[in-house]
Amino acid sequence: MKRAWLPLLTCGLLIAQERAPLELSMKRAVEIATSPEGNTNVQLSGEALRQAQARSGEARGALLPDVEGAFSYRNLTSNLAAFGIKFQLPPQFAGSGFAFPTFVGPFSTMDARVSGTQTVFDFSSIRRYQASKVGVSAAKSDTSSTDEQVAGRVAHAYLAAVKAEADVETAEANVSLSEAVEKQAEQLKEAGTGTGIEITRAKVQLSNDRQHLLVARNDRRRAHLDLLRAMGMRLDTELRLMDKLSYVAVEPVTIEKAKEMALGARPDYQAQRQREDTARLSASATGMERLPSVSAFGDYGSNGPGFYNAMPTRTIGISVRVPIFDGGKRQARLAESESQYRAEKVRTNDLKEQIELDVRLALDALASAEDEVKVAREGLDLAENELTQARRRYDAGVAINLEVTDAQTRLERARENQTAALFNHNLARIDLAQAMGMVRQAIQ
Repeated sequence: MKRAWLPLLTCGLLIAQERAPLELSMKRAVEIATSPEGNTNVQLSGEALRQAQARSGEARGALLPDVEGAFSYRNLTSNLAAFGIKFQLPPQFAGSGFAFPTFVGPFSTMDARVSGTQTVFDFSSIRRYQASKVGVSAAKSDTSSTDEQVAGRVAHAYLAAVKAEADVETAEANVSLSEAVEKQAEQLKEAGTGTGIEITRAKVQLSNDRQHLLVARNDRRRAHLDLLRAMGMRLDTELRLMDKLSYVAVEPVTIEKAKEMALGARPDYQAQRQREDTARLSASATGMERLPSVSAFGDYGSNGPGFYNAMPTRTIGISVRVPIFDGGKRQARLAESESQYRAEKVRTNDLKEQIELDVRLALDALASAEDEVKVAREGLDLAENELTQARRRYDAGVAINLEVTDAQTRLERARENQTAALFNHNLARIDLAQAMGMVRQAIQ
């Protein structure tokens, strides 16, 4: 009987493990999202890299030998007159009754051959191959840029979820405080020092706090779903966030230093510079199409009426191609590619200016968030002291319940300000790391 229950117990434990919430830190969330099977954008950037590598292999193929094998066997008849072939007998054979045939066959012919070509000198193909290799580097930088963007998005979603958790905890604390204040009002009324309006006022406050708690819990569910979507995970996954909102000091950095670090580290800027190089090399390749190109060719095989009486034949040679006139198509392509190169230079300069703007805004936001945290911490301490004093005065009968309710409202606002200040500071810290291209390094 025990053996019969053992498999059922094992299955029950496995099901319980499957339904257990996923314990998730910010670092782990970013690792999951940036894995090859994680966020959709990460998967697409990986495919874009493989496509760039394939195009590079295609461009390299133009510089490598092209070898082909062919075999043919035919049995045919032919009408010589259709080809304009007509034989006439010399006069001395006239009247002999002999005549050349105009229809020949059937006869057989076989040809087995290996042929190959090799580019010897073609600057245009070399330039295109160089451009394709730079394109692969740009695709790799784009992949890193996508990882940074996804990491930043997941970090934002994780912080929003952590803030939602903190909002729920704050709302629960407010409900507990309101319940305590209501109980205090009831006790004072029973003791003859309180009034019914004070109990009603406390119940109204408790009802409002319970309503805020319901809203906070709904916001927490929404934040968890947004985080799962950003990570590329199933939306029915239960989460248990391991990190809490806390103050993390950031090492001071000047604008010039931050800008220098951003230009050296941001993968989107590196990718843009590489796209500029790719456009430059492509324009150069188009211009070099006007230069002569040299290639060698050859083939070797056997042909004849059959396998046993075939004879070896070969062809070898070299060809020189000199472009003369193509109706202006090459010049039009050159003008287009040069325009694309100039456009990429404009994009590079624009991104450089955008990086400086991102760094300046992030530093300003971080400095402001630092001040918010200090002010919010001071305001919370003062609000807690005020509520403690108000409840003591109410207990002693030297103050009414309205004073406690006002202090309670200010404490709730101070708690919300504290949560918002910590959230804004952590958000500014992540934004600065993203502006400098160091999101994944900043998340530990």
